[in-house]
This record gives sequence, C-alpha cells and structure tokens, in this order.
Amino acid sequence: MASMLDLRLGIDVGGTNTDAVILDADANVLGKTKQPTTADVTSGIRAAIDAVLRASGVDPARLSHVMLGTTHATNAVLERRRLQTVAVLRVGAPSSLAVRPMFGWPQDLVTAVGAMCTVVGGGFEYDGREIVPFDADATRTFFTEVAGKAESVAVSAVFSPISGRHELDAAAIARDVLGEDIPISLSHEIGSLGLLPRENATILNSALTGVARAVADALTEALALHHIEASVLFAQNDGTLMALDYAVRFPILTIGSGPANSIRGAAFLTGLSDALIADVGGTSTDFGMLVNGFPRESAAAVDIGGVSTNFRMPDVLAIPLGGGTVVRGAGPEVMLGPDSVGYRLPDEALVFGGTTATLTDAAVHAGRARIGDTDLPEGFDDLLAAAIAASDEAVADGVDRMKVGRGDVPLIVVGGGSVLIPDSLPGVSKVLRPDHYDVANAIGAAIAQVSGRWDEVVSLALGRDAAIAAACDQARSRAILAGADPEHLEIVEIDEIPLAYLTEPVARISVKAVGPLGRL
Repeated sequence: MASMLDLRLGIDVGGTNTDAVILDADANVLGKTKQPTTADVTSGIRAAIDAVLRASGVDPARLSHVMLGTTHATNAVLERRRLQTVAVLRVGAPSSLAVRPMFGWPQDLVTAVGAMCTVVGGGFEYDGREIVPFDADATRTFFTEVAGKAESVAVSAVFSPISGRHELDAAAIARDVLGEDIPISLSHEIGSLGLLPRENATILNSALTGVARAVADALTEALALHHIEASVLFAQNDGTLMALDYAVRFPILTIGSGPANSIRGAAFLTGLSDALIADVGGTSTDFGMLVNGFPRESAAAVDIGGVSTNFRMPDVLAIPLGGGTVVRGAGPEVMLGPDSVGYRLPDEALVFGGTTATLTDAAVHAGRARIGDTDLPEGFDDLLAAAIAASDEAVADGVDRMKVGRGDVPLIVVGGGSVLIPDSLPGVSKVLRPDHYDVANAIGAAIAQVSGRWDEVVSLALGRDAAIAAACDQARSRAILAGADPEHLEIVEIDEIPLAYLTEPVARISVKAVGPLGRL
C-alpha cells in the first residue's frame, strides 16, 4: 500500500476561485481545476476536489498528502466574524501599565473578541532577571472571573522571548481553572521583541483557533466523502507547510499563505530563484519578490484588520486590480474598482452577456484574451480602452514599488486574471507566463516543504557558537513538530542582530530550518 501513495493534492482558496491540482511523485501536473469560491467555502472545496479527481482520473487512494492554503483566517479578522472570545492576560505590572492590552484596536474588533483583559504582576528584564515575581493569585482570580465567557486564552509577558516561564505558569493556571481543553496562545511562541505587537498577534491567534478548527474539520469531512486517507497540511506565511494540528494551534501563521503559495508556485514553474511575481486574481493583484526561492519577508510591522503585529509575513503589495474589477466612467474618463464582481464574473461581465463592465472585458477588447463573446456591446470602446491603459499604469507602478534595485528584473505572471498584464513593462526585463500559471497557488501549496523557525534574544556571555547551535536545535524541533522529515532537515537561514547599549553581549538570533515532508 505504501508504494501506491505517490500523489499530492494542492488546494488554494481565494476570494474568487478555489483552485486544486494533483501532482505525481515527479511534480508533474496530472489534473487541475478552478471552481468558484462559495459563500460557505466548504462546498467550494468539495467541488474543487470533485473536479480535479475527474480531470486527473486518478484513484483517490493514491493521494499521500493534501495541502491547503486558505484565506479563512484573514477574512475572519477583516469581517469580524467567527472569532472566539478571548481572555487576555498580560504579565507585566507595574512596568507596562501605561498602555493597556488591545490599545489602538478598532472598537468593533475589540467587541468581537470580548474585551476581557487584565494586567498582573511579573515580567523579565532583557537579561532574564525577574522585574517582579509572577502574581499567581491575581491570575487565578482573573481566569475565575471569565470562566464561562472566554472561549480561548491569550497570554503575553514582558520580555517573554528571553524567558517564557511566567507565560507557562499562567497557562498552567488557565488550564486548572478553565479546563484542559481551553485553547491557549503564548506570545513567546508567536512573536518576537516588541510587547504590544507580539501581544496583538497572540490575541488574534487565540481568536482564530475556532476558525482554524472549523476549516480543519470541513476539509477532513470533504476528504472523507471522497475516501481520501491522506496526511493534511496547511500552507503558512513563508511558503512552507505545517501539520494540521500545528495549524489549528497557530492559525495566525496562515494569514499570508495565499500570496506565499503563488510565489513558491511561480518559482517552481519557472525554475527561477530570484524574480518579481504578480499574482492576478479576480479581485486583486498581489506583487511579491522571490529571493533564493522563497518569498521576501516584510521588514515592517504587519497590519491585520487594523491591528499592528510583528510576526513574519511575506512582503506583499496588494492593489485592487483583478479580472472582476468593475470599470466605471464615460469615454476616456475611467475609474477602476475598488469593488469587484468576484466569483460572479461569469454572470455579470459583458463578455458573458452581463451588464457590468470589468477589466476582463477590457482585456478582451484589447485582444489580450479570448474569453466568452468577443463581440462586445456597442458604446463601451472608449471606456474599455481607457480601462486597460489605466490598468497597465497601475501594474507598472506596482512593479516600481516592489523593486529594491535600479536594474530590470524578470516578472513572473500567475493567476487566473494574468491576461491583464501586458507583455512588456518599464523596469521588467521579460514577462514570463509559465505553463499552469492559472493554478500556481495550488501548485505552490502542493510542492512546498515544511519549516520551523526559532526567534529569541539570548546572552552571548557563555559563547556565541553555543547560542546559535541551541537556536538551530530549537528550529529543527519546530520543523519536526510541523511535519518535516527529521533525517533531511537543513538550516537555511540564520540571522544574528546584536543589541546595543547593554552591559553584556546580547543578540537576537533567528533560525529557520526547512525539510521535505515526513513519511506517513
């Protein structure tokens, strides 16, 4: 039976389409499909699985792994829906009382997660010394007060990347009071330095655990209906994979998985390791940079639904430009979007007999695509010509904003709406449209490896080499926990940032380990 498990199913759920692809052991595409994303999302996933199995004609029993990239977590935060109520505990009195938890959050998001928070005594200095002892009594009182109201727990502490001891002590009390099954997110496992952004990411992660569990259950159910008994993995922000249980525990790590999948898929389809990527969907175009085969990470704080966080995300520029983008205006005066007909494109676009002018209609009018009825209604010529010109200008501006050097770079164009991109652009050496470009995101999920990252601030007093070796061991352990094969792990990234103005040598060390999927 083990020899029969030689196929992978990659699925990517976007705002407009749900894409699926089946790859063999040599990463050849055996079948692919694009299905409309449905309002409940789950039925769209089922339809995609049905269609790709029919297209490939393979036996579902041969599938060894199923990889999913999804926008569920992102949409839940943006829409303020399906979020769990969170008991927010900060261990940081008296040093952090000046700024309360969830400071600066949009009020509707605060309401959505329950607004239950407190600050108790504790926290550490940068060198690991306690500021004050952990206040276990106040912690127990808080969790007793929120019992029956909180569905999950988020714990953060001052300088917990140095020592997570106070967070672990608080988690033990939470389980004792609220039950062993309560989902608990600890900030030292999620973010890095910077108390408030790390705390924000931890709260969001805790609020999303219910969404992640629902998605995991829905996918598991869909696979069971098709008699697929495969290992399930989720795509994460850096273009690698994590095991299902790991994704349910850290759903915040899936926030940027969509663009990351497309970037990794573009790299695989072209063989390039450094390039600019444009992923054009039905609603938006995402620009990203491929660096050494992986998405370039953002160096700035990441804003999610109006909340500033500091965990690692791909550096992506999104513009409201896609195949379903609505075109308005009269004659040469044109406005693009920002709204889109999305998955309703086959019903509403002019080329399909609808009444809404879209950028897909503009691409057909310009001769860049042959979709639907190319005999467009009269009276739209000037508007559609102006629309494609404005679209080209917006794309050129996106290219310019993503580049970091002055020279021309190759641009890999992927996504179902890629017909919008012209064959030449300023600052671009060549425009590449590889085979299967339309499902690059699903391919990126299917071919991804598994990673683990360790990010901490450490004292170098006992030796720099020992500190780096310990961080590498932690990164390997996290990769194995996420589903990597322990025998083929590689350390692909080591960042060391010395911290200045301290009385002893201290550095922030970040290590990333990557490896292929472990055997079933």
